[in-house]
Amino acid sequence: MADPVRNEKFRWILESGWKGLCPRCGQGHMFKSWLKLNERCEVCDLDYRFAAPDDGPAFFSLCIIAFPLTFIVLWIQVHFEPPAWVHLVTSVPLMLAGCLLPLRPLKGWLVASQYVNKAQEAGTGKLWAQLHGRDYDPAKSDFDD
Repeated sequence: MADPVRNEKFRWILESGWKGLCPRCGQGHMFKSWLKLNERCEVCDLDYRFAAPDDGPAFFSLCIIAFPLTFIVLWIQVHFEPPAWVHLVTSVPLMLAGCLLPLRPLKGWLVASQYVNKAQEAGTGKLWAQLHGRDYDPAKSDFDD
């Protein structure tokens, strides 16, 4: 039987992250522009300095879209041998749209995952606790602080 707590957590991460909403309250906007995070949630005042998705969205976008699409384009080239202009008109826009459009939802998903799972880098337990008003106990931390 599936663990309902894990399912609820996963649903919340997807719901808030993919929509670009605050992972704490689910109402404030996570982004101030296409890929630029707000400094704080305008509703619950969550500080987004903890968020460090870095190259994660690009990695997932490439793995999910670009690599499979590249093999499809190569298969089309080998089997049908279309002229180069066909690839310029079809393949290039498909690759660009397919890789760029999912970046924002993927970044939101990663930020929401970091918040919900209380992800932290080594040595940042105190900062995490200060930013989110949570108790910090070094004895319970898996990281060196």
